[in-house]
Amino acid sequence: MATKAPPRIFSSHRRLAVRRRMLALQALPDAPRYLIDDMVEDVQERLAFLRFEPKTALVIGDYSHALARALTAQGVAVTEVEPADGFAEEQPYPFEGFDLIVSLGCLDTVNDVPGALVHIRKALAAGGMMIASFPSSGSLPVLRDVMLAVDGDRPSPRLHPAIDVRAGGQLLQRTLFADPVIDQRPLQVAFRKLDRLVGDLRAQGLSNVLADPGPHLGKDAIARARDAFAAAGEDGRTVERFEILTLSGWKR
Repeated sequence: MATKAPPRIFSSHRRLAVRRRMLALQALPDAPRYLIDDMVEDVQERLAFLRFEPKTALVIGDYSHALARALTAQGVAVTEVEPADGFAEEQPYPFEGFDLIVSLGCLDTVNDVPGALVHIRKALAAGGMMIASFPSSGSLPVLRDVMLAVDGDRPSPRLHPAIDVRAGGQLLQRTLFADPVIDQRPLQVAFRKLDRLVGDLRAQGLSNVLADPGPHLGKDAIARARDAFAAAGEDGRTVERFEILTLSGWKR
C-alpha cells in the first residue's frame, strides 16, 4: 500500500530563500538573536539538569553557533548543519550514531514533521537524546489580530499554522521516542513600530514560507496595519509574544 504524502503547507524554495536571507542579515551588526539565544540557553539548562554528558552531538539550525561552542568546550565532538546550506531534514541523514541531536527553529516549517523526527531518531545512537525547539501555537497574537483586521472579510494566509503542546506530545509518541517531555514557554518582546517587528522576524528566519502566501499588502493596508499595531500597545510600545515549544525524548 502506497504511503500517503504529507500535505504541502510550506514551500521548500521559499523556506530556503528565507533562511539564506536570515544568514545574511545575521552577519550585520546588532542583528536580533533573542529567539536563538533563548533556545540555546534552554538546551544547556536541560543538559545540566539531566547531567547528560554526550560524547557526540549534531546541532541543526543554530546560526549563532553558540551551542556548538559551549558543547565543544565541554569536550563534545560537534557536527553543525544548516538547512540553508542544503541539509534536508525530511530525508534520511547521511550520518548516524550521535549521543545528542538538537534542532533549533527548524521543525515548525517542514511539511513532514513526523518524518523529520523519525530521521532524527534513526541518526541517534542507542540511549541518545533529541531536543527540538521552535516557535509554536500562540506566537505573535498581536500580529495575527492586526493582519485579520487589515484583511477584513477576506483574510489571507499570512502567518504559519503552528504546533501546540498536545500535537507535540502526539508527534513524540508516534515517532517512538521514549520518556517524552513537551513544554512551552513564552518570550515577550516590546516594539516601538510594526516595521521593527517585521525586521526582527526576517532577521530570525520567521518570514512567510507558506506554499500559498497570499497577496501582498498594498500601501493603504500597510498603513492601517502600522496604526493597528501601535494602537495595541501602551506608551509607544507594543508587546508581542513568542511561544517556544520544546520536544525532547530518548532512543532506547
